[in-house]
Amino acid sequence: MVTIDGGPLAIEDVVAVADGEASVAVGPGVAERMRPARELVEHVVAENRTVYGITTGFGRLATTHIDPEEAAQLQVRLLRSHASGVGARLRDRTVRAMLLLRARTLSQGHSGVRPVIVERLVDLLNHGLLPVVPGQGSVGASGDLAPFAHLALPLIGEGLVRVDGVEMDAATALAGAGLKPITLAAKEGLSLLNGTEGMLALGVLALHRARILANAADIACALSVEGLLGSEKPFLPQIHHLRPHPGQIKSAANILRLLEGSEIVASHAQDSVHAVQDAYSLRCAPQVHGASRDSLSHAEAVFDRELGSVVDNPIVFADDGVFISGGNFHGQPLAVVLDFLAVAVTELGSISERRTDRLLDPDRSAGLPPFLAPNPGLNSGFMLAQYTAAALIAENRVLSHPASVESIPTSGLQEDHVSMGWGAGRKLHQVLDNSANVLAVEIMCAVSAIEYRAPLRPGERTAAVCNLVRELVPPLDQDRPIGPDIETIADLLYAGALDSLVG
Repeated sequence: MVTIDGGPLAIEDVVAVADGEASVAVGPGVAERMRPARELVEHVVAENRTVYGITTGFGRLATTHIDPEEAAQLQVRLLRSHASGVGARLRDRTVRAMLLLRARTLSQGHSGVRPVIVERLVDLLNHGLLPVVPGQGSVGASGDLAPFAHLALPLIGEGLVRVDGVEMDAATALAGAGLKPITLAAKEGLSLLNGTEGMLALGVLALHRARILANAADIACALSVEGLLGSEKPFLPQIHHLRPHPGQIKSAANILRLLEGSEIVASHAQDSVHAVQDAYSLRCAPQVHGASRDSLSHAEAVFDRELGSVVDNPIVFADDGVFISGGNFHGQPLAVVLDFLAVAVTELGSISERRTDRLLDPDRSAGLPPFLAPNPGLNSGFMLAQYTAAALIAENRVLSHPASVESIPTSGLQEDHVSMGWGAGRKLHQVLDNSANVLAVEIMCAVSAIEYRAPLRPGERTAAVCNLVRELVPPLDQDRPIGPDIETIADLLYAGALDSLVG
């Protein structure tokens, strides 16, 4: 159970709710926490005071006054007009995270909405009524306006929801769950839209996936070191304590631990014929993987701050009796980090592809069969697996161009600098998908290479990886379509089945 009480959430809580592994409750003190700001909003409407988004239009229309009797209708029309998204629907886990994070923000008591808004967002989560949210349409400025409009429409009985994978109109789904549509009051539509929780949801879920891939990269490297008769010396701790980047130290320790007890590595430790230095993709892996790990740590710090932040506009300061229009809804702090993560994950895949190429090249693989093929010539082995990895890395390099430098003004130049953070988050998830498959290619090839080193045995932990892979993917005794094998191993990575083998 994850409880919304107006305080921060942990990244692990968001992931648990997104994956459907935790239900959500509204804490007992939330209604009282929200009451003062709500009373101030109602007071402003009654007095017909001019406050942005309550008694005015939006964006460039902020100077247009709205009569108090139209304040509620204004909020409904806001949701409808802003539901302008297009493109493929968001994944269910992303929608769950958005619902949770928006409810948390509103529960803080600086938005001026009624507790029923928070309660109904949680109802959608707990009843499995997931709003259908198109993936394109946000520029990450006043928050993720278009995605949040689609997310919020079901609260008023409009729009679409997905129930057990089936799309249906929201009114029907609410009735089936015994819930009634909400009649919005002043400011509530605006507060349902203004915020960075869409970008944050994408970021938190990406960070969780990226951590898994960082571990998988260390595992893949250790397997390749064994398959290529590499040395364990570049991973010794005394090297890395002289350049004490935390991620570098962690990756080196992981790889060394994985190689522990390897007969393959020990077999050539004193061999004068063995290369004096291994290729960069092997011996510099801790430095490359570690830089990516440190980027993940930076992103975690940013996301942690955001998980306790107020990102609405205008913000209600009930104790002072004021509304302040600021810029907390702007997505730039997240956009830059999301771009940063795309680069970091791309590099994990980039160095992995170089190790794969080395495993398959008969001139550089320390005696392995060309392309790890049984009966080479008749069989092509894993030749095309490297093509796939190369194609995915090329795509990732394009996707690593930063979205956060691509501001395009909106709303008649009222919103003249936007973050494009939503786009940064969307392409980050494609980078993650691509990199998982790239690492799966390396693992598949490295396991095969280790088998060619028999009767020498790998380390205990790398042997465990080989066994897990072989439970799902048989050896390549003759050519067969290997695309499904790659995706099977990628799924194994994301299931976290290998995480226990590293620190």
